[in-house]
Amino acid sequence: MDTRDRLIVGLDLPTVDEAERMVETLGDTVGFYKIGYQLVFAGGLPFAQALARAGKKVFLDVKLLDIDNTIAHGVENIAKMGMTMMTLHAYPKAMRAAVKAAEGSGLCLLGVTVLTSMDQADLTEAGYATDPQSLVKLRAEQARDAGMGGIVCSAEESAMVREIVGERLSIVTPGIRPVGAEAGDQKRVVTPGDALKAGSSHLVVARPIVKAEDPKAAAEAILEEMHRALWPANA
Repeated sequence: MDTRDRLIVGLDLPTVDEAERMVETLGDTVGFYKIGYQLVFAGGLPFAQALARAGKKVFLDVKLLDIDNTIAHGVENIAKMGMTMMTLHAYPKAMRAAVKAAEGSGLCLLGVTVLTSMDQADLTEAGYATDPQSLVKLRAEQARDAGMGGIVCSAEESAMVREIVGERLSIVTPGIRPVGAEAGDQKRVVTPGDALKAGSSHLVVARPIVKAEDPKAAAEAILEEMHRALWPANA
């Protein structure tokens, strides 16, 4: 993959108009965008389809979790929208239903392991009698066995997950913060270069780009850091 194909810019913006302006500002610097709940519930689904028709890759971050039949029909329709990636929570039954529904579509299904905004205390409060790393390991094994296209996890777990899933599956890492950037509500954050070196295949970056004074320059700087990490001999 080209470095540009590995950077996914999260359009975590309140309106489609603002998202459209951001895409226009970034121009050809960025070719891959994430659309999550904030934009989905502001008319973001037609916008996602428009991005796909314009030749952009779209990561629809909807984190599905429901009964098998509902998951299957949802995945079928998302595949028809021309999306490149989509997320569902990495529960075995849900993943198996999604994989069957996505057969032949080219849609990459990603299993969400443990949210990067959660730490040990959060898992304990939610009723999990395990630590984040152990839960990520279990979910990664289940996603691999279900035939998923990839995993969403913190870069702190990327090396472990890569050992589990091998080279074929994508490892998509949110919670990416360039050196000096604020962590915000993320608790398990890593720099772009360190994430790639650990085994992540794709990096999701939102606020450090979309909230930057010069978003295009911020994206270019992150791409340069990614390039140096991937091909240090050519840096």
